[in-house]
Amino acid sequence: MFNAQDIPLTRSGNYYLRYYLVEAANSVRVREPEYAKFYRRKFTEARHHHHKRALVLTARKLVRMVFALLSEGQLYQQRRLV
Repeated sequence: MFNAQDIPLTRSGNYYLRYYLVEAANSVRVREPEYAKFYRRKFTEARHHHHKRALVLTARKLVRMVFALLSEGQLYQQRRLV
């Protein structure tokens, strides 16, 4: 049976960039309700390595948002959750 969560990830790219993006995601999840909600949802969905898995997925979401803002030349504005 294939279980992707237990297979070691082949990491490529800049180790320091990955580390600092994950650290940034951790800071953002503490301060932004949207990212806290996303983190909590991914934390409960993960079967193994809950915190690390949720944090890396949160970092991926943060990178997509930063890339979109830079591509469009916009400033970040916090959205209000209802």
